[in-house]
Amino acid sequence: MSLINMAKREINCKIVYYGIGLCGKTTNLHYIHQAVNPQDVGDMVSIDTETERTLYFDLLPLELGKVHGFHIRFQLYTVPGQILYQQTRISVLKGADCVVFVADSQASKLQENIECWNELQEQLRRMNKDVADFPLVMQWNKRDLQDVLPVSVLEKYLNPYRVPSYEAIAVTGQGVIDSLRVGVNSTLRRLNRI
Repeated sequence: MSLINMAKREINCKIVYYGIGLCGKTTNLHYIHQAVNPQDVGDMVSIDTETERTLYFDLLPLELGKVHGFHIRFQLYTVPGQILYQQTRISVLKGADCVVFVADSQASKLQENIECWNELQEQLRRMNKDVADFPLVMQWNKRDLQDVLPVSVLEKYLNPYRVPSYEAIAVTGQGVIDSLRVGVNSTLRRLNRI
């Protein structure tokens, strides 16, 4: 749910990058942080844990235009993908306006991706979100690796609602900005309905 600051005439929207450990969520945010105009980007904040090399979360405000006379600020977060960090994922997911689900395209990761996708759907339902109507973007990451599944297989198992999806190679930026743009636009369309 977007946070509205009446005094500043500002709406803060939250986009969460969700997926299994080492699927490329953090790489997405690092690429975006470097690719966006420095005037439009705030500081990236990370909290590292002793047991993982991925980020706990990233904060990346992007200044956009106005909706109903309010400035729009997007905050981008990642969730830790490892199983033992489920409670942290739930906490970060609270208040999300959009989710970019980053799937590791490797065949060996399909079952983990399915379990993570099912967890995301369950958490959104618990937050009283209609999963079929919630702004979601699917990103099929690591398309440059050898043992990747065909997109049709990923779509079959991970995209039952037929939300927008993009092939990506986060380390080079392929598909990263496209995924973000669709996430931002779907969030803005939802705001305009309010």
